[in-house]
Order: sequence, then structure tokens, then C-alpha cells
Amino acid sequence: MTLVASMAGLASTAVPARHVPRRSLCAASLKDAVDLATLRKEYSKQGLNEEDMSDEPMQTFDTWIQEAINAKCIEPNAMCVSTCQDNTPSARYVLLKAHDKRGFVWFTNYESRKGEDLAANPAAAITFWWGDLERSVRIEGKVEKVSEQESDDYFNKRPRGAQLGAWSSNQSRPIRSREELAAQEQSIIAHFKDMPKVTRPPHWGGYRLVPTRIEFWKGRESRLHDRLVYERASGEEQWTRPKRLQP
Repeated sequence: MTLVASMAGLASTAVPARHVPRRSLCAASLKDAVDLATLRKEYSKQGLNEEDMSDEPMQTFDTWIQEAINAKCIEPNAMCVSTCQDNTPSARYVLLKAHDKRGFVWFTNYESRKGEDLAANPAAAITFWWGDLERSVRIEGKVEKVSEQESDDYFNKRPRGAQLGAWSSNQSRPIRSREELAAQEQSIIAHFKDMPKVTRPPHWGGYRLVPTRIEFWKGRESRLHDRLVYERASGEEQWTRPKRLQP
């Protein structure tokens, strides 16, 4: 059964939603609106101590992301990647797919907005947020493309649907409708129909952020949060011992 036929079948069996006038929805949302200024969470007393931190921030990061996974935080490897071109910042969420002493790796379309930003200005920042653990990590550094082999190895591990999706979307480019996007996908599915392997698009691959600054944040009472930051010069391997920043 084709993807389009499957979607049509689901649509025919779906329970129709009760029509609610737009005015009623707006009125209800205004009535139940919460004053954002009053939203506040009091964090715990447990904090960060310099003497408990590793000399290597990547070791601490390894521990923290594993604890986020163990705690079943939603999308524990989700990170906000921030780029900047012509003094115009841009941010979006992607998934961390690898990390080691060299840096933090994600994969995307090189012709996307973030790809264009990084081509013009290969500096970026990434932020992790694990709310259930009252923790965040901020990382800054230079960005480079991973090797062709690394991109191929990861692409070959992706589900076939995700592989086809990398071909189907001209990421960040305007499109007239969802139907047009579906038509692009169907064209790609047809193209690779009789091929056992989907090859990696030449415009798709990985980036590695090589960090020069890593900050570990832990929420504390009365908004007096703990912030410990490691730094190193670009091209250097040695990190400074963590220093404390005011919240």
C-alpha cells in the first residue's frame, strides 16, 4: 500500500472533531490565561561544587547526559543550536548524535539556514536543558564539517524513511503547501523504489562543534543558581579548572 493510500485510509476512519467556533476558543484561552510573570519554580538545595567537578568537562557532560537518559527526560539529546550571520542570530533544536573529546556532532542539510550561517560564520553555541534534573549545559566553539566517512556511516544507520526524507526536503526553502511536500516525497520514493540502498545526498552531512567554553548550570533556591564554567583557547587541549559565575 502506498503512503498516500495509507493516509487516505486513516482519514476515512478518523473520528470527526467537534466544531468549536474560533471566537469561543479565543474567549476561553483569554479567560484561562495565566500571568506569565507569576510562573516560577523553586529549585532544590542540591548544587554544584568545584571540587566535585572533573578536570575534563566532557567527562562531566558524559555523566550528566547519561543521568538525563536514565531519568527518562524527554529527548535528552535535544539541543538548541544557535548561529549568527550578519549580526542576525538564529536558533533551532537538533539532536546530538555523537560526542567525544573532539566535540559535539549533529547532522543536517548543509543548504539549510543553519548551514548557510555556518558557511559564513563557523561559530555557534549549543544549549541542553534537562528540566527534570534542574540542569542545563551551555557550549560555545567553532564548527567544522565531519568527514565524508562519518557522514556516510551515520546516514547508513538511519531508517529508510529518514534517508528518503533527507532527499525529499529542500530544508528552509519556501513551499506552497503540505501537498507539494508530499508530492516531492512520493517522487523520491519512486526514484529509489528498486534500489536496496539509499545513498547519502551530497548536500547532507554532519557538523562538529569544537568547544572552547562549557558551562554547567544547576538550579538553586531563590534564583541563586550554580554556574561553573570551563574554558580553553581555540586549538588547545587543556581546559581551565571550573570557575564559578554569579547567577
